[in-house]
Amino acid sequence: VNYEEVDYEGYGPGGVALFIECLTDNTNRTVAAIRHALTKYDGSLGTDGSVAWQFDRKGQIVVDASKYDEDTLYEVAIEAGVEDVVADDEEFILTAEVADFLSVQDGIKDAGIKPTSVELTRVAKNEVAIDGRDAEKVLALLEMLDELDDVQKVHSNADIDEDVIA
Repeated sequence: VNYEEVDYEGYGPGGVALFIECLTDNTNRTVAAIRHALTKYDGSLGTDGSVAWQFDRKGQIVVDASKYDEDTLYEVAIEAGVEDVVADDEEFILTAEVADFLSVQDGIKDAGIKPTSVELTRVAKNEVAIDGRDAEKVLALLEMLDELDDVQKVHSNADIDEDVIA
């Protein structure tokens, strides 16, 4: 079986941009399944380049916040060349340019910090605030896309309130 990496771009409810990364042995089946999911939740499939410009390719390193001191992590991150650090109660998300990603990983590793995950991803340049019924549709659409076997990752620029997600 020959697998192929394919990206699809589209829009969901409320104008949310979606960048869908797939790995498939049958592109016709995959595009039909994605088109069905988008149509079911008031979305549409876009053309190549219609959504990709809204996302930057970045490297992200996730570190468990309970294992490392915040000040130390910030110091190490700056020294390693990290572009941005986002902290919450459970984790730190370190973001780096793709060109610097390997050296950033080495800097983090050399400082004795063990990440919980390391990946190349797409980060939305601007987020779209979604609420009410559109937010529910976007969440249902993302869940349906996530359940498709060929879909590896879905990137979205949706900014949904935590209360709606709950």
